[in-house]
This record gives sequence, C-alpha cells and structure tokens, in this order.
Amino acid sequence: MAGNGIIVLFAFVLDLLLGDPVRPTHPVVLIGRLITFWEKILYGLFKSPSGHRLAGVSLWIFTVPTVYLVTSALVEACYKINFWLGFVSSVWLVYTSIAVKNLADEALAILSELERGDIKRARIRLGGIVGRDTERLPVAEICRATVETVAENTVDGIISPLFYAFIGGPALALAFKAVSTLDSMVGYRNERYINFGWFSAKMDDILNYVPARLGGILIVAAAFLMKFDGKGALRTMLKDAGKHKSPNAGIPEAAFAGALGLRLGGWNSYSGILHFCPYMGENKKDLSLEDIRLSVNLSICTALLGLISGEVILNLL
Repeated sequence: MAGNGIIVLFAFVLDLLLGDPVRPTHPVVLIGRLITFWEKILYGLFKSPSGHRLAGVSLWIFTVPTVYLVTSALVEACYKINFWLGFVSSVWLVYTSIAVKNLADEALAILSELERGDIKRARIRLGGIVGRDTERLPVAEICRATVETVAENTVDGIISPLFYAFIGGPALALAFKAVSTLDSMVGYRNERYINFGWFSAKMDDILNYVPARLGGILIVAAAFLMKFDGKGALRTMLKDAGKHKSPNAGIPEAAFAGALGLRLGGWNSYSGILHFCPYMGENKKDLSLEDIRLSVNLSICTALLGLISGEVILNLL
C-alpha cells in the first residue's frame, strides 16, 4: 500500500484542480443517506429524553464505525486487485473528504453576487453554506457571515480531514467526515435534536479539538506569511477564542478576526430566533467585500501550510 503522505498530496492537488465532486455517489452524500436511514428507525423507538439520548449514541455507533470498516474493506479489496487501483481509490476517497477549492468557490461566488449588486442572490448562496437565517441580511452582515464560515470551515473542512488522513488514511478521513456530517445533520439544540443529537455534537467537539488548535497555529503562521496582522491573529485567538460557545469554532474565527483587523460575532438569527455570539477581534475597519477575498486567501494559505506540515512530520517519523 502507498503511504498516507503521497496519498494526501495527490488528493490535495486533485481538490485544488477539480473541487468537490457533486454526484449522488459522493461518499458524504452516501453517509448522509445512512444517517437518515438510521435516524428514521432509531428516533421513533424512544419517547423519553433519556431514550432519545441513547438512540443518539446508537446512531453514532451505527454510522461512524460502519463508514470506517466499509472504507477500509474497499481500499484493501482494491489493493488486492491491483496496486494502482488501490492507490487511485485511496486518493479519490481522501480527495472527497477535503474542501479547499469548494470552500473558496462558495465564498467567492457570494462575493461575485455582491459585486454585481444582486443582494438577493448573495443571500441565497450564503444560505446554502450557513445555518443562520439569511433572507434579510444587509451587505455587511453577508460579509461577516461569509468570513466566519470560511474561518470555521478552514478547520472543519480542511485541517481536520487532512489531520485524520495523515494519521489514518482514507478510512479515518471518511470516518471523521461521518462524525462531521452527523453533527451537521443532528447536532442541533432544538426540540427534536437536543437529546437525540447531543452525542454527535459532543464527539464532533472532541475529534476537532486537536485539529482546531493546530489550525489556529497554522492560521497565525499564514497571517505572518501573507503579511496580514500575524501578531493580531495570535493575540485575538488567545484573548477571544474562549468566548465562543464551541470549544473549537472560536479558535479559527478569532484568528481570522485578528489577522484581518475585523470584529466578528454578534447577533444571528436561527429559525427566527435571535442568538448572540460574543464579539471577537477589534473593529479596526468596517467589514467590506474585499474581506471575503482576503479570508479565502488566508484559508488557502493555511491549507497549504497544513499540507506541508503534515508531509514534513510524516517524513521525519
């Protein structure tokens, strides 16, 4: 079998060239269908809060190990048939787990709509990548939401999958994507999921804990490299990241805020209900369209540093 380092390198380059492959056979789409299948069965079996918590644990157990074992078996079977078939399948599976180009494309598409003056289309596109209500957001809030989601997904969609691909190959990378997909589908604190999704949300926090902190270091390094405010990124991350309700999301958001000289956070609406996210960073300038482009550049540079760091560490071990 090929080493994880070379597999990740080829997968990363493939992602930069092609972006996320949108098709019904995409592994994350299949994972989502598996989650939906088990949710329909497990949720209805219990009525009490404790029962739903148990069902949520079962959902996670029936999903994540299944994805890991199926991926491992698939890769092993491909290698037994032919080395190159095994290598190509490994690269493709890791490629589907990372989203460098897709994240950049989505953010830049929102920017493009705003530059054309089509705020309605920008709101619609933003609604496809964030959980908050976007129907009435003004331009500045669209910019803030876009920068925040680029920051958070630089860890969730890039650094974390890279981290697990480096240490465990395609099986562990896709198992992490299963964890992430579970959180995005059931990890809400609403009436339906507050008990059923608690375990998925908690496991997502646990498995993102180390990558988020590594990501924070990489964002600061990228800020220095790109001649953004590297000192501000480090200072804001250390000062403000802990204010976020998530143990992980505040790290990249605070680092991005400091690097770009922005104040992120504030009031967000979810299903018509307002929630306040503590402010991170200093309001050195008003949010503008250019900040979306700068956040994308910072995200890509962070991703490249993550790739290089992982390759170097693997070669030293």
